[in-house]
Amino acid sequence: MSDAKLTAAIEAVLMVVDEPVSPTDLAAAIEAPEQEVLSILASLQEEYSSAERPRGFELREVDGGWRLYSAPAYADVVGRFIVEGQSARLSQAALETLAVVAYRQPVTRGQVSQVRGVSVDKVMKTLLARGLITEVGETAGAVQYGTTTSFLERMGLGSLDELPALAPYLPDLTDVDAERPT
Repeated sequence: MSDAKLTAAIEAVLMVVDEPVSPTDLAAAIEAPEQEVLSILASLQEEYSSAERPRGFELREVDGGWRLYSAPAYADVVGRFIVEGQSARLSQAALETLAVVAYRQPVTRGQVSQVRGVSVDKVMKTLLARGLITEVGETAGAVQYGTTTSFLERMGLGSLDELPALAPYLPDLTDVDAERPT
């Protein structure tokens, strides 16, 4: 397949994915070497971000995968289009809970409750239902939670390393789940 056709094939796949796709999966789908796919992705990313021809979308790498996103310059327009008439915003409680999970993961419900000073059961269920957090393990019989790739996408982050420095201001967590009465 020619370079132009490989590029077009990659673009076609990127147009239909709803979460970032790895270069390995792209290479398998279009039957091309992974290094060639990575080279094409880098070229497309540069082309799409060209100041000479501004676009309403960009190609980003998130958590090792690639996906097309609307350009941040048009976030307000896209937001109005998608959210018009919907209440897609998170409550203050949900935002606070999500912040604790993001900065302290892996973390248990009990640990999040300790930081917030209130029960977070309902809020955690909401965040799970929206795909922003997920179960990542277990400790002392309690489920541990962490953020998802969807969280990174919605926050415009490539990885958790890009979170602003806030963790030093959060209180230390003790294993409150081990202290829970049985």
